[in-house]
Amino acid sequence: METFPTELGILTCLMILAASLWIPYIVGVNKYEVPGAEDPFVRPTPLDQFPAWVHRAHRAHLNLIEQALPFSVLVLILNSIDGFTGLTYWTAIVFFWVRVLHAVGMIAGFAKMPLRPGLFLIGWLCCLTMAYAVFTAAL
Repeated sequence: METFPTELGILTCLMILAASLWIPYIVGVNKYEVPGAEDPFVRPTPLDQFPAWVHRAHRAHLNLIEQALPFSVLVLILNSIDGFTGLTYWTAIVFFWVRVLHAVGMIAGFAKMPLRPGLFLIGWLCCLTMAYAVFTAAL
């Protein structure tokens, strides 16, 4: 029986997070009625009409998608070339928890400068590390 690599397990959890991070935004949009707003189906109400956390929830979701896509592709490439190593194992774990901290911190409002951009930077470095692993495994 083949073992399920940790990197793919982390990728699965990351995709569950990405698929679920719309929930805080939708809860916020539906919780606060904006007087005089058009039907949100016709034209969504501008985010500045909602409390700040609703706008941050929207940005947290977009930020996750921005990094999850390249990270996911790199993990899938590594899987296809049998390139998982100790480095990719720990990089996947760090990436997932950094993205969770980024999302929670951004929505809650405690991940301000320089924490939030620092967390995003760590996620980017994780992507670069996975890309390095792709290139070294392909040699």
